[in-house]
Amino acid sequence: MSLNISTLEGDTCGKWDDFVDSHPESTFFHRSGWKRVIEKAFGHKTYFLYAIEDQVVVGVLPLAHISSVVFGSSLVSTPFCVYGGIVANRPDVAQRLRQAACDIAKELKVNSLELRNLGCVDGDWPRKELYVTFRKQIVQDPEKVLLSIPNKQRAVVRKGIKAGLSSGEGWHSRRMFNVYAESLRDLGTPVFTRHYFDILREVFGDDCRTLMIQHKGNDVAGVLSFYFRDQILPYYAGSTALSRGLTHMAICIGP
Repeated sequence: MSLNISTLEGDTCGKWDDFVDSHPESTFFHRSGWKRVIEKAFGHKTYFLYAIEDQVVVGVLPLAHISSVVFGSSLVSTPFCVYGGIVANRPDVAQRLRQAACDIAKELKVNSLELRNLGCVDGDWPRKELYVTFRKQIVQDPEKVLLSIPNKQRAVVRKGIKAGLSSGEGWHSRRMFNVYAESLRDLGTPVFTRHYFDILREVFGDDCRTLMIQHKGNDVAGVLSFYFRDQILPYYAGSTALSRGLTHMAICIGP
């Protein structure tokens, strides 16, 4: 059986996602839908590579070329995502995908090739330790969830409940964007467009949801989360000026 490296096309998205859904090391950010999101929302060229053997996908590597006057030229797996990198069934498959990425990087003459792996996979590559991953298991019982929060933060949550804060989950693109944009504006941080949020929902459907926090009918905070297998990933969040007079708020998302 021969091992071949190919580029993702529309008719192979199903095989790609079947592999991602079944592999224990894959993440939400390895899903084929990110190709469409990155191209449609930002206009970047993508190179979603997959290894196929005997008509079976045995490895994937999503890549996108970012070319910016400010940040330079780079090949990233995966931009706008916290994770990425190679997911493969065997070391030789990972090596073939890694070499294919290096070949593309040389062809594009980028300044860097960045693979956002969950852990170190090649000891010879430079590493960044700027970010960390943290996960916490959420039990079904809300009271047990509350008790798992440290004392000071638990008191803050109870204050929010006492203040009459309420929450509602679903898809609220405009409301979520308004909260998010106000929060980042106050921090002096550029914001993504609402169009980007709409594309995320269009591509990922119910695996992309918003949770809005209200006080007396007014939105005071919100979070956009991704759902993948048994995981919830709170990803974009914000709060408004109305929240500051209430209390510091903690948003708890149930399973």
